[in-house]
Amino acid sequence: MEISVLAPALTPTLAQEIAGDTSEIIGFNVLNTDRNGTVIGSGDRSRVGTFHEASVQVVRTMRPATHDAAQARTLRGVRPGITLPIVLGDTALGTVGITGSPAQVRRFGLVVKRQTEILLQESVLLRSRLLRERALEDLVRDIAYFDAEVVEPELIAYRGGELGYDLGLPRVAVVVDLVAPPGYDQLGGTDQSTARLALLHTLRTTFAPTHDVVAAMPSDRFVALHRVASADRIDGHIDALRASCREVVDQIGHRHGLTAAVGIGTVATTVTGLHDSYQDASIALRLGARLATRGEPAPKISLIDDMRIQQLIAAAGNRPRARLVEALTTELRTQPDWHALRATLVAWCDTGFNLVQAAAALHIHRNTLVYRLNKIARLTGRSTRDHRAMLALYLACLADQFDDETRA
Repeated sequence: MEISVLAPALTPTLAQEIAGDTSEIIGFNVLNTDRNGTVIGSGDRSRVGTFHEASVQVVRTMRPATHDAAQARTLRGVRPGITLPIVLGDTALGTVGITGSPAQVRRFGLVVKRQTEILLQESVLLRSRLLRERALEDLVRDIAYFDAEVVEPELIAYRGGELGYDLGLPRVAVVVDLVAPPGYDQLGGTDQSTARLALLHTLRTTFAPTHDVVAAMPSDRFVALHRVASADRIDGHIDALRASCREVVDQIGHRHGLTAAVGIGTVATTVTGLHDSYQDASIALRLGARLATRGEPAPKISLIDDMRIQQLIAAAGNRPRARLVEALTTELRTQPDWHALRATLVAWCDTGFNLVQAAAALHIHRNTLVYRLNKIARLTGRSTRDHRAMLALYLACLADQFDDETRA
């Protein structure tokens, strides 16, 4: 797919905008024609769609022509004035004409011609940029929803190469979801494209667009396929990547007034691996929001490698999770301080049965922690130093914590 080279065209919409605005500024009627001499824009709208014979010769020779009243009468659809070619590169795309006495309008000719060519060139560049953004969106969307039975991974990799990205190099999928404050007009409406481009620019100030594939997705989601130095596990890159993601979150809040959450996948070097990395990053985002401590906001950055156990529990389904919780925590869940006991078990296991670290994680006194651990041991009949028993309880607590929001 070639998206960098476009055949420029003076469209009727752009031609009418240029002609109308310029006519108001200089006080003389301005018209634009296409290559065939058809008027496609004019300050005098009655002339749109008519034939302007002088433009055919001007396009052919790429030289301006002036016509006094007598000369204009011999040409179809022509009035006194000046006609100049609109040229981009070596091609005349049409003409711009100014109606009036040649002596009066000649001084405006080159200015109007140059302004028209500049506006046309900007239009082409904008169209080129929008087409590239669309191609990047299509590429990322095909990776996100990749199905080997529908499309060959080599085809997606080839399209990535056409856009300047080698998808065989190690990359990590980073998914950014936006949460707008109440009453905020999100990315819909007439300014949707402008808002998306502004947000993409913000992301690209952090994720280098020469190395990282950065694109918008539906539902206020953005994705970066971030290039890393090697195909090792994410651990070697995580500190720098976390810092980059924190900067993205901060910049989105500062520049756009939006709250952002980021999910980080794993390193991949194939289209299939990038698909898995994207799915992992999306799951990390969802789990981060679902497992947030009650009364506290969801984490701004969620890494799938920190949530593999939760990912497995989530995949088990509601019924298996409910049976696990019921089988192992019956006595504990009858206690009025069940949520405190559950948090204690999770912190106890997360810190490797370390009293000091677990108490600090729970923000409680060491003696309070010892009291809770003794209570857990009494109610379950298992030592809190029994690794197997505590692992089973840990998984049951995570399952119950996972389903808390659903029950609420």
